[in-house]
Amino acid sequence: MANEGSAAANAGAALGTVRPGGRTARVRAAVLRAAGDVLAEEGFARLDLAEVARRAEVGKTTVYRRWGTVARLVADLLADMAEQSVPRADTGTLLGDLRANAHLVRRTLTDHRQGPLFRALVAAAAGDPDTAEALHRFYAARVEEWAPCVRQAVGRGELPPDTDPFAVIRAVSAPLYYRVLTTDAPLDEAAAERAAAAAEAAARAGVYAAGG
Repeated sequence: MANEGSAAANAGAALGTVRPGGRTARVRAAVLRAAGDVLAEEGFARLDLAEVARRAEVGKTTVYRRWGTVARLVADLLADMAEQSVPRADTGTLLGDLRANAHLVRRTLTDHRQGPLFRALVAAAAGDPDTAEALHRFYAARVEEWAPCVRQAVGRGELPPDTDPFAVIRAVSAPLYYRVLTTDAPLDEAAAERAAAAAEAAARAGVYAAGG
């Protein structure tokens, strides 16, 4: 658990990048947008720094100097996506918070751009260690963002004191990703509701005890 939190906290530092302002910020935003477009439209195998520069209308030299490799560009893209992600909900109940999380994941995976982008990154991570590391940092940051809702539920007496908040949050997303990656069944709102309800029921039953 501690390692997961540290990974999230150090995501930006691990990239070796400085958060820029002014024109540099605009260049970065344009390049990251272009990189995401290529991933969503053509997949990881077609992600090329020169093509990204062309789409972003930025000089190739600028892109190569700043990012250098596709792996570093993907890492920066994922760090930016983590920063821009919707903050966690605070509904006052564990089930309400987990439902909000499940529906956010569903909307992301069914989005016309974000869905293909994530599928491309997941596929690439299976064969590229650098992409896998960047993807792990992204998900660690998102799990860390939502973990407080489980800690709050423990404080309210809804869950056993030794509940692992990271395990509960991952349990919400896992069936939704599995459905998208292994079937052609639609990822509808009912699937999100089931994922949240199942995670909540298991957490209440003590399934996600720390160290279990």
